[in-house]
Amino acid sequence: MVDYHGANNQSLYSAGEQQTYMEQENDWDRDLLLDPAWEKQQRKTFTAWCNSHLRKAGTQIENIEEDFRDGLKLMLLLEVISGERLPKPERGKMRVHKINNVNKALDFIASKGVKLVSIGAEEIVDGNAKMTLGMIWSIILRFAIQDISVEETSAKEGLLLWCQRKTAPYKNVKIQNFHISWKDGLAFNALIHRHRPELIDYDKLRKDDPVTNLNNAFEVAERYLDIPKMLDAEDIVGTLRPDEKAIMTYVSCFYHAFSGAQKAETAANRICKVLAVNQENEHLMEDYEKLASDLLEWIRRTIPWLENRAPEKTMTEMQQKLEDFRDYRRVHKPPKVQEKCQLEINFNTLQTKLRLSNRPAFMPSEGRMVSDINGAWHKLEGAEKGYEEWLLNEIRRLERLDHLAEKFRQKAAIHESWTDGKETMLTQKDYETATLSEIKALLKKHEAFESDLAAHQDRVEQIAAIAQELNELDYYDSPSVNARCQKICEQWDALGSLTQNRRESLERTEKQLESIDELYLEYAKRAAPFNNWMEGAMEDLQDMFIVHNIEEIQGLITAHDQFKSTLPEANKEREAIQAIQAEVQKIAQYNGIKLAGNNPYTTITPQSIDKKWEKVQQLVPQRDQALQEELARQQSNDHLRRQFANQANMIGPWIQNKMEEIGRISIEMNGTLEDQLTHLRQYEQSIIEYKPNIDQLEGDHQLIQEALIFDNKYTSYTMEHLRVGWEQLLTTIARTINEIENQILTRDAKGISQEQLHEYRTSFNHFDKDHSGVLQAEEFKACLISLGYDVENNKQGDAEFARIMGIVDPNNSGAVTFQAFIDFMSRETTDTDTADQVIASFKILAGDKNYITAEELRRELPPDQAEYCIARMAPYTGPDAVPGALDYMSFSTALYGESDL
Repeated sequence: MVDYHGANNQSLYSAGEQQTYMEQENDWDRDLLLDPAWEKQQRKTFTAWCNSHLRKAGTQIENIEEDFRDGLKLMLLLEVISGERLPKPERGKMRVHKINNVNKALDFIASKGVKLVSIGAEEIVDGNAKMTLGMIWSIILRFAIQDISVEETSAKEGLLLWCQRKTAPYKNVKIQNFHISWKDGLAFNALIHRHRPELIDYDKLRKDDPVTNLNNAFEVAERYLDIPKMLDAEDIVGTLRPDEKAIMTYVSCFYHAFSGAQKAETAANRICKVLAVNQENEHLMEDYEKLASDLLEWIRRTIPWLENRAPEKTMTEMQQKLEDFRDYRRVHKPPKVQEKCQLEINFNTLQTKLRLSNRPAFMPSEGRMVSDINGAWHKLEGAEKGYEEWLLNEIRRLERLDHLAEKFRQKAAIHESWTDGKETMLTQKDYETATLSEIKALLKKHEAFESDLAAHQDRVEQIAAIAQELNELDYYDSPSVNARCQKICEQWDALGSLTQNRRESLERTEKQLESIDELYLEYAKRAAPFNNWMEGAMEDLQDMFIVHNIEEIQGLITAHDQFKSTLPEANKEREAIQAIQAEVQKIAQYNGIKLAGNNPYTTITPQSIDKKWEKVQQLVPQRDQALQEELARQQSNDHLRRQFANQANMIGPWIQNKMEEIGRISIEMNGTLEDQLTHLRQYEQSIIEYKPNIDQLEGDHQLIQEALIFDNKYTSYTMEHLRVGWEQLLTTIARTINEIENQILTRDAKGISQEQLHEYRTSFNHFDKDHSGVLQAEEFKACLISLGYDVENNKQGDAEFARIMGIVDPNNSGAVTFQAFIDFMSRETTDTDTADQVIASFKILAGDKNYITAEELRRELPPDQAEYCIARMAPYTGPDAVPGALDYMSFSTALYGESDL
């Protein structure tokens, strides 16, 4: 026999109270000491309860502590309520005879699992009122209350839940206990009206008239329900807190009186449970469809933006595009990653619940499968990667274009400045009226000009080459560059022609002229290349430069140092040229010659040479400073590279290790599923707590991009690789937790023990040779054979294996997951609700008819589930159909798919 007191700990009291039967007895004693009014209520209630059973044997009691003293009526009471025969009583009048009879009764009570603490035969024989009442309460608990069961509750909680369910539709009735909730009498009347509405006009009862309400319920119960009056209305109303045991005893009589209706209530509960599962699954399906649609729509809108390759004209516009892309990465994409992960979790949970409730698998709308979402997500990430590479290449291109355009403008401006007035000079005919010395001077001057012209040929070619490169790189202002370049080239060709024409004219008259002063010629020949060298030096010293690493800037610094090393030699040349001019002045002064102006062979004056030399001297330290600043910037960039690399080289292996550890946790099966789930959640929390390291690395990466650093020789990891690894890590731990939760759900729903789960996992892991987490078909067959299934390679075995594979692998993927494996094993060993059971439950509610009416559904089911059935049941068309008849059979089979038809 079941230990009633062991079960009492689980069913009679709530989990929070954790009381034992012994503690209840002690409470009973204390109650009597605290409130004598309760003892009065218990005397009357317990006496009436005993008489309601003793009258079946043709007797009754008047005084509860006196009439049970000899044990005879006590033994008779136990025989009536138990239906069993007790040992033959002793008929003697002596005290020992009475004690023996009472002991026989107490032994019988104890044999039913009731522990009577501190209650002995002597106290009952002596007429101890407290002990006698305690003994009767123990009998009432055991034979009238303990076996009450409603849904998954029993005894006191079951009786309370039964009262709450039955009185739920009644206004002003809210049963929370077995004392003050019954003082106004409405609860008693509601119980009677719910089962026998013709006996009570409930709407005429008033909450402010409790005595009338109570007496009405007591009289109706005694007259029509054969429940004796066990309580006094005045005692209940006059007591601040009526006795709980007296109320429970009286209410239990109502429960047993109406127990015939319990069968219909159980049937209704089964239907409610099935419908609640169906409603919840439909809600989950709708949530999945909406979330999938929203995510796919976001991907559809985002991919065209990432695939847009329309370049911008300026660096600022492209940098704004890069900033928009960073916002997408930091702000817009992370929530969508979480939505995608949650979508997969919801889908797996829904499929698990459908399997556990024996429902068909959920098939999302076309284009909204998890595989469709993964495909769209893969396309999104491909577009994202290509977009980032395009952005960086465009920024490099625009940076190169800006540098080339500035270089073109500088060289063009220098050339245009040099050519200014040259055409006029070459077209003048001053030689026609010149003297011999002037002609020679003009010829020499023209030779110097040709030397200068040849020196500028390289610059013109550089200008044309830069313009060509700007065109090839699709520079936005190429038309103006081309026009300017074309003008320079045309002017250069014209200068060449004019120079040739002037030389021919001067040579025709050269024979008629005298030689020219050799010193002027010497000056002109040496001054022109030196002047050109200085202009080239100034141009180089002011030239812009772009470097991307320390080696490149150090190369520029070395070249600049080499240039500075040539300055002493150049200064000697300058002094030699100035000495020529000084010698001219000395000779002219010595011979009394009056010089007629500047050197006729060149426009380069000593003053201009000194001025340009001073300019070179000023530009050298400025160039030094610019190179040093760039060196500092490159050193800073190198520091950023090292800083990012150090962190990346630590995070990359950390992510890989975590992925491997998660794999081991999901396979090793250490502890119960709850232990594994707790471990995984702690593991997930440790991963989440690592997020600041990822954020710090993102900050370092942003600094690198802002510094326009495009390579890093110190690490093989990129931010994109680490982002993908981090997202995969979060998704993997979430998916693993979801798998454990589904295993717990399966275990609890199917009643699988921890040992069975461990055995399933051990078998699964043994045949999972590659530790992939799934069994291929041949591996699964070997596993089934090891578990005793007859799936050998013969016709019958192949057919059985094909049947099992159709259950565990409905999509024909050729692989079996552990979840599908335990679902199959649990289906083989446990039972679930079926369509036949639901049909039988509906038939009970319908009074054994083949159809049911809307009125019957609304009476027996909660309102929302009753309307759910009415809306989905087809009209009944059988030969015994009546108006409004509904077909509950086809509705029940539809809940479970065609497999149960």
